[in-house]
Amino acid sequence: MSAVGSSRPPQTVRRHCRIRGQVQMVGFRAFATLHARQLGLRGWVRNTAAGEVEVLAEGPPAPMAEFLGLLQCGPAAAQVTSFQVSDEVAETELGDFSPVP
Repeated sequence: MSAVGSSRPPQTVRRHCRIRGQVQMVGFRAFATLHARQLGLRGWVRNTAAGEVEVLAEGPPAPMAEFLGLLQCGPAAAQVTSFQVSDEVAETELGDFSPVP
């Protein structure tokens, strides 16, 4: 049993995603940023030189699951052909979700 007034933080998960297909120049970073912020997640999204979109996100399990589902489809103009996600260990604190140049 927890003590009255206990301020134990909710469970947090961190996921690293690599998304391939037609995912650049289609608004994918803005799409990811909008939804991550709406879901209260922290982290970042960026394009890679290999033509992928890379995402590192952290937050409670339920919003994270919803976010990952959204990323698997992407914005209307995207065509996701490969979606890889892995668990990450939190080694540094992530800031508010934002696109990275």
